[in-house]
Amino acid sequence: MSSQLLRLVKPGKKEHKKIITMANKPLQFVLTTIKMSVGKNSGKTVQIAKPTGRHRVDFRNFCERVAKSTRFNRQEVEAVLNYATEIARDIVANGDIVEFGDLGTLKPSFKSKAVPQGEVFNVQKHIEKPVVRLSPSKKYFTLTDVSYEQTTAKPKKSKTEPTPKPNEGGNTGEALGL
Repeated sequence: MSSQLLRLVKPGKKEHKKIITMANKPLQFVLTTIKMSVGKNSGKTVQIAKPTGRHRVDFRNFCERVAKSTRFNRQEVEAVLNYATEIARDIVANGDIVEFGDLGTLKPSFKSKAVPQGEVFNVQKHIEKPVVRLSPSKKYFTLTDVSYEQTTAKPKKSKTEPTPKPNEGGNTGEALGL
């Protein structure tokens, strides 16, 4: 796998190479080409970077990592986190806003249909899809001090037609007398 660090250059300035990694590995990306349909590059083919190489850390593994740096075991961490989210959901369901630490703010939201002035607004009919909305903390969700690593795109899996098994409708030519 070839890797190349992305460098940011300001016009008219010398190139500044500053690599500060926040974690053990850089954010991986691949360059892809797309044809723009809107904006100043409309109709042009451009390159964009897309994140890749991402892995999902499941809840159990996450709690295990938290437990290693605390006096709690994994089950206790799971229980506390699940209970905290359950309580926060109940508070938001009552119409209140919850400041959920560094993650941000949880608040109730819903979709409302537009009703012409003068018509009766029916709550059951015109308000739908109540949800808990997370307004993420900019400080927490803005990644700073990260590095980037360009990787090669994985070849796409080709869709091949399955080979018919003998006597499963495959035309061998015998039925035609060939």
